[in-house]
Amino acid sequence: MRRGAVTAAGLPALRRRVTAVLIATQILGGLGVATGIALASVLAQEVSGTEALSGLAPTAMVAGTALLSMPLAALMSSRGRRPGLVLAYLIGAAGAGVVVLAAVLGSFPLLLAGMAAFGAGSSANLQARFAAADLAEPERRARAISTVVWATTIGAVLGPNIAAPAGRSVVGLGIPMAAGPFFWAAGVFLVSAATVAVLLRPDPLLTARALADGTEKATGPEGRSLRAGVRAVRESPRARLALVTVAVSHTAMVSIMSMTPVALSHHGADITLIGLVISGHIAGMYAFSPVMGWLSDRLGRLSVIGLAVGLLALAAFLAGTAGASHGRTAAGLFVLGLGWSAGLVSGSALLTDSVPQAARAAVQGLSDLTMNTAAGLGGAGAGLIVAQAGYGRLNAVGALLLLPLAVLLLRRRSPDTTD
Repeated sequence: MRRGAVTAAGLPALRRRVTAVLIATQILGGLGVATGIALASVLAQEVSGTEALSGLAPTAMVAGTALLSMPLAALMSSRGRRPGLVLAYLIGAAGAGVVVLAAVLGSFPLLLAGMAAFGAGSSANLQARFAAADLAEPERRARAISTVVWATTIGAVLGPNIAAPAGRSVVGLGIPMAAGPFFWAAGVFLVSAATVAVLLRPDPLLTARALADGTEKATGPEGRSLRAGVRAVRESPRARLALVTVAVSHTAMVSIMSMTPVALSHHGADITLIGLVISGHIAGMYAFSPVMGWLSDRLGRLSVIGLAVGLLALAAFLAGTAGASHGRTAAGLFVLGLGWSAGLVSGSALLTDSVPQAARAAVQGLSDLTMNTAAGLGGAGAGLIVAQAGYGRLNAVGALLLLPLAVLLLRRRSPDTTD
């Protein structure tokens, strides 16, 4: 892209257009992910023939999301956001197609491979929040991120509700009902890819670099690698804090949320009640993200990270001591969603603030790699903790995860231009 192709005077209109495109694709992408994942465990049980392996399907998706984070970030660093997002949605669509094929053939290994590729759709949704920050003014960066995160609410809420109709729609095609949502998710991802390819122009990341003051330049392959991202984080204490914030918030949320349906069912909750509790949790995660963005820009990133620690600790206390009180569990899960939102928005904004323009895409990919890897391990460990010690102990462990973050936050409470 030529320097000067977009002027400072034209930035407001460009920001609005980029945000509109990202919101549209977040709704579509969120719908595709949520529709597919709603019946992933059920499909895995049907294909494998055992409930013991049902949890491997969502785990494979999380693993795929993590593994694809850095290659996609490297592509974005080199070529811009548009090719990276398009490729991610195309891989997600291909993965959904492989899942459908695996269901028809009854191949469990093929199903896991498809779920891993399907995770690219989630990678695209995560990276879109950073695309929103590329052209945002520093004092409005958190709000730009939170707006895109908020858009996920629509797809995340609609997805599980249309999973059943999507399953019924493919029965006549010889496709198992539980694979129907993936059939439709493939189409949704293709529409998302086409939307980005056609409308996300000019590229926000390349435009941001072109409008830079010349002190920072695009880097070669060595500057967009995982090693470059690690180096940039190592050199910035606030970037380290941001990375830990995002990883801990996501791990605590996934670990507690994933085992809450099991805990509720042990105390007599039916599927309808469990669905309502999870819906409230999702509302806490996404619906209030603009509030977290506004607070992060007005009060500072560190203040909202502190709020995230407090909310996550409160959530662990409420859910961990709920026992048979379904209302208390629901309140805990709602607060858990709020804490995740505060941590993701403020941590993502602080991470972008804290590293040079040239290293941002690599560092952002490292962030998604770290948070998804940690959450995958946390989700896997959560089941073992509940089986051995109970749901209350799991929440206690979740609260303990917050201690290192709290220590780092207290050490970083020194004023600067990013807070």
